[in-house]
Formats: sequence, C-alpha cells, structure tokens
Amino acid sequence: MAAKTVSLSLRNILSDAAALLFVLFVPALSHLTAVLFYLIDPMRVAALGVLLVTRDWKNSLVLAALLPLVSLAVSGHPVFPKCLLIAVELATNVLLFEGLLRLLGKHYAKRPGVVSGASAFVSILLSKGVYYLLKWMVISFGWMNMELVSTGLWIQLVVAVAISLIFAFTYRTEKAQMMADS
Repeated sequence: MAAKTVSLSLRNILSDAAALLFVLFVPALSHLTAVLFYLIDPMRVAALGVLLVTRDWKNSLVLAALLPLVSLAVSGHPVFPKCLLIAVELATNVLLFEGLLRLLGKHYAKRPGVVSGASAFVSILLSKGVYYLLKWMVISFGWMNMELVSTGLWIQLVVAVAISLIFAFTYRTEKAQMMADS
C-alpha cells in the first residue's frame, strides 16, 4: 500500500509539473510559431489530462483552481476577474466529471468508455455554461469590458468532442477495469 501511495504521489507531482509547464509555455509557443494554441483550451487540457493520468480527481481539482492563478502570476494573463472565472469553470468541470462518472457508472458499468466519454462531454458543456453565465454577470456589472464569447463556439465544441473521445477510449475506473478483466 505504501509503494502505491508513493508512486501515486510521484505521478501526481510529475503530472502537475508537466501541466504547469504546458500552460506556462503555451503563450510563448503561440508567439514563436504564430499558431494559436490557446484555442485548444490548454488549461482544461492540462487539468483533465492530469485527471486522465493520475485518476486523482482531488489533485486535478486543486490543479484546476491553481492553473489560472499561476498563469496570472507568471505571465499576467488572464486578467484577474477572468482568471477567477476560469478557475471556477475548470473546478466545476472536474467536479461534474467525477459526479457524472459515479452516477452513470452505477447504471452503465459494462460500458466504461461510453460512461467516461459522456461524463467528460457533459461536464465540459455544463462547466462552459457556468463560465458564460458568470462571465455575462461580470460584464453586466462592469467589472470586465470584453466580449462574452472570444473563442468561437464551434472551436470549443470540437475541443470538447476531442477531449471526450480521448476519455472514452482511455479512461477506465478500477471497477470497470476489474469487470473487463473478468
């Protein structure tokens, strides 16, 4: 048991470090290559990528809340109100994913790919809804002066589908894996 905890902790540390570096280097890569990497939703990719690798939703939740703050501290982007909105959105995404995974997993345990893919897709869509609702409120109150939707919705949908497909084909809970092995 101790070896599993140590390896899980090391996996969490390495995954978190990779996610932080990924998010911090996206602006530089975008400037160097003229490719708009921020369109792939790098903070969501990082937070959910860590969840995919570690299967530790609590670690992913903390990372989801911290990624925008670290980005703000290092690069000055996103602006503080948007930073808070993104942190809430990503944390909501992780929490919804975990909740949907548990809920759907009870009813569709023999279909782990469908469960994980659907959980990822629905959690992304719902967290986007929370984000846009909060952003609309912040703009309405005059705390930010920007467009409500700055990245095309179709691009966001493509990214959501891509992430969901990755989860559908790779994410298995221990319970689903045990059922598949038997």
